[in-house]
Amino acid sequence: MPEQYPVDGVPSPDPSYDPETVVRLQLKGLATNDDPFEDAGIGVAYNFASPANRRATGPLKRFTQMVKGRQYAPMIDHTEATRGPLERDGDVAEQRVTLTGPDGRTVTYIFGLSRSRDGEFDGCWLTDRVLVE
Repeated sequence: MPEQYPVDGVPSPDPSYDPETVVRLQLKGLATNDDPFEDAGIGVAYNFASPANRRATGPLKRFTQMVKGRQYAPMIDHTEATRGPLERDGDVAEQRVTLTGPDGRTVTYIFGLSRSRDGEFDGCWLTDRVLVE
């Protein structure tokens, strides 16, 4: 996977995406992580990570290792995703997502997003955090 931001060849932030679309795109990428290239799904998640999130979890190589760790591994190639209702208050949103990993383990995550109001991401919804419930 290229060491760059954004990762080319996978979805990236766009002001036309609402927060539900941002979560859905990340889940879709992670469900087929190695399509169209190795760790492409992790690349989607990295592309939608807010600048503060990337500062805390990046660079890409470290972010990839984190996602492949025990806490987030069920996200990779998950077999089922059940999304709860999106809770939105202005420029912040949260969505609970229960994933069934390839090993059958079920984990619920809370995606925390916010809409950027400046710079290159003005108007884009980005992921600030993904917590295990």
